[in-house]
Amino acid sequence: MVNKQKAKRIAVLSVHTSPLDQPGTGDAGGLNVYVVETAKRLAERGTQVDIFTRRTASTPANKVELFPGVNVKHINAGPFEGLDKNSLPAQLCALTAGILREEAFKPEGWYDLIHSHYWLSGQVGWVASERWNVPLVHTMHTMARVKNLNLAAGDLPEPKEREIGEQQVVKAADQLVANTQEEANELINLYGASAQQVSVVHPGVDLNTFYPAEQVEARSYFDIKPDAFVLTFVGRVQPLKAPDLLLLVGAELLKMNPALKDKLQIVICGGLSGSGFDKPTQLMDLAKSLGLENITKFLTPVSRQNLAKIYQASDLVVVPSYSESFGLVAVEAQAAGVPVVAASVGGLKTVVAHQESGLLIENHDPQNWARQISELMNNPTLRSKLSQGAVKQAKKFSWDSTVENLLSVYQTALENPSQAPVRITAV
Repeated sequence: MVNKQKAKRIAVLSVHTSPLDQPGTGDAGGLNVYVVETAKRLAERGTQVDIFTRRTASTPANKVELFPGVNVKHINAGPFEGLDKNSLPAQLCALTAGILREEAFKPEGWYDLIHSHYWLSGQVGWVASERWNVPLVHTMHTMARVKNLNLAAGDLPEPKEREIGEQQVVKAADQLVANTQEEANELINLYGASAQQVSVVHPGVDLNTFYPAEQVEARSYFDIKPDAFVLTFVGRVQPLKAPDLLLLVGAELLKMNPALKDKLQIVICGGLSGSGFDKPTQLMDLAKSLGLENITKFLTPVSRQNLAKIYQASDLVVVPSYSESFGLVAVEAQAAGVPVVAASVGGLKTVVAHQESGLLIENHDPQNWARQISELMNNPTLRSKLSQGAVKQAKKFSWDSTVENLLSVYQTALENPSQAPVRITAV
């Protein structure tokens, strides 16, 4: 019998956003949820996890125990506040030095493996993996070349330095983890990764938190009328996520049927992120200009338990993103028994089963979206069928399965390490 290698202790790098941050605002989103959920389950299976992140306030301790066997370690790199991820490349040297210093006080061979998340972490992981002589596993989560091919109107493209940085990480990593087969194909076709280097590992959903529940009770928590028809957007408020499309769709629905004014309720739950900070009141201004201010409820990011209530209060969850590597919101909503109407892009094509758990729409034309949503609104039988299909679809995605597959990727990286450090002279 072959003695399989196991990662007993790993360093997880999430340098631009902390797992302690509230998902849904700033740079915190699905990546944060991914790191928390996988780290917890890795520890339960006997793999100790140290998560390194940049300190963004003076108050957190140097080390915070997130779960038994999972510690968050804060690294000083630049000012605590006022830096977004676009400003962080200038701090990569400080971040790398801080992480290397942390390991220097440990016995040799303390970490078996590094798993970095997002390209900034990958840059740090590249150096640390060579210094510690351990494999580097990397998950992109989002990629500049993919985002730039699918920009929202007026949104700024990702900078060239990010594309170069991502290309370097792809060349340096022993193994790359893709959220979907489509993302795996993008790594191969847009970044030159080898097929042997890439493994598809779907993220999951916590079915103990997200599940169907009494709609009226959930609505009372948010002061939503019991008989309202609720369209919900959950996510960071930035052009990439296209929350404005839901408002434009709402206006089209009222044009088609003015009587909906007394029944339609739009819910937008999320905080400013990315280029959304450039026009912080744009979404509220749009709602007012469209005459939707009285039927639109803006909610700040909430706890996971309250997020489940938001889904449970909804009739449909709308995910109109221009690009998604996976689409965690869509999985969570479906787990709560809510059909999802999503853009037919990226990982959403894997997450949402078209006409079984929701709808996938090919473009971002508000009239087209309004027409298809209107058909669902007027067909409760179909919505009930999609609701049942949503629960079934969500059960295909499990964090336990995610972690089992990650452990297999780690094993591959440990058993087939790079023969020599990667020297990258040009991209």
